[in-house]
Amino acid sequence: MTENADSSDNTWFVYILRCADGTLYTGITNDLTRRCEQHNAGTASRYTRSRLPVELVYQEAQGNRSVATKRELEIKALSRKAKDTLIQSVK
Repeated sequence: MTENADSSDNTWFVYILRCADGTLYTGITNDLTRRCEQHNAGTASRYTRSRLPVELVYQEAQGNRSVATKRELEIKALSRKAKDTLIQSVK
């Protein structure tokens, strides 16, 4: 992972989850620990609910929600190969 998962009021995280079926899910949150728990409880998103369990494989901190949302859209636009490269870059 690229940054500490502790949350603060001004820090937002862009994250990638690997689902049980091997697909990737990208999202944003200001509380990464809570959001991952919600995903694995089946209460965070319709997409991940049917693909449990999920594993956090990438995260990066952003200064605010706006910047995090823009980065989320950039990551979502990447090819699967580019996302895998991004994930591998932090291991």
